[in-house]
Amino acid sequence: MKMKKTDFIEIISDNCKLPRSESKRSIEVILEQLSVAIVSGKGVEIRGFGGFYKRHRESRIGINPKTGEKTQVKEKFVPFFKPGKRLKEAVNNG
Repeated sequence: MKMKKTDFIEIISDNCKLPRSESKRSIEVILEQLSVAIVSGKGVEIRGFGGFYKRHRESRIGINPKTGEKTQVKEKFVPFFKPGKRLKEAVNNG
């Protein structure tokens, strides 16, 4: 089961002995600043965990899986996460 934002807020609140409202605000500020950094092109790097970046995707020809019809997909920017070494190792070691 996926962890939701409310679960994350609860864990931070319990572990840091903070009121839930302060934990919620902290998470919201972190996510907002993370988004601002990605959108601006700066990105965010958290050593050992990974980096969040904005990546350019070239235009291409896509195929509608239902109809098989080819269509032009415009170029765009997409958010990208590159996991750090410690996170990769943790995932691989279970």
